[in-house]
Amino acid sequence: MEALLTSTAVVALAEIGDKTQLLAIVLAARFRRPWPIIAGILVATLANHFLAALAGEQAAALLDGRWFRYLIAASFIVMAGWTLIPDTFEEDDEPKPGRFGPFLATTIAFFLVEMGDKTQIATIALGARFQSVLPVMTGTTLGMMIANAPAVFLGQEIVRRVPLGTVRIIAALLFLAIGLWLLVQTTGWV
Repeated sequence: MEALLTSTAVVALAEIGDKTQLLAIVLAARFRRPWPIIAGILVATLANHFLAALAGEQAAALLDGRWFRYLIAASFIVMAGWTLIPDTFEEDDEPKPGRFGPFLATTIAFFLVEMGDKTQIATIALGARFQSVLPVMTGTTLGMMIANAPAVFLGQEIVRRVPLGTVRIIAALLFLAIGLWLLVQTTGWV
């Protein structure tokens, strides 16, 4: 249960203002059909985060040891800093979903845009930390849906009203707290 809840909270907060959330807003404005877009986000996230959590779990199993736990702790601390850097969504980076319907365009775009994104990296780290693919994948997918479904329905209004700087600080503090806790556990201070 800890893996599920932690994964949900970490990704829901990290996703606010992320390029995939901006992509959700762009797709919602372009297609004006929220349900196929939300379904596409769900399918893409399940696939992407399953692979990411599996990669993290496998890395943890292969590289188990004190130094690897230090590396995982450090990755959460680095993620805290990375979360403070706002994402931008350049017009040139925008997928051209006109040839596909909203579901397929969203599924393809989200899967590709999520590659190497901070929420995917966080999913890998969470998979390594908890060594449990399904709860991590479920939690990170739930976090993505919590952040992106309202963006699809409310679009630009959310971006205008939510203080993204505050949300980024909260997400960064959450990453930092997890990283420091892992560091403390690994050193044996607790």
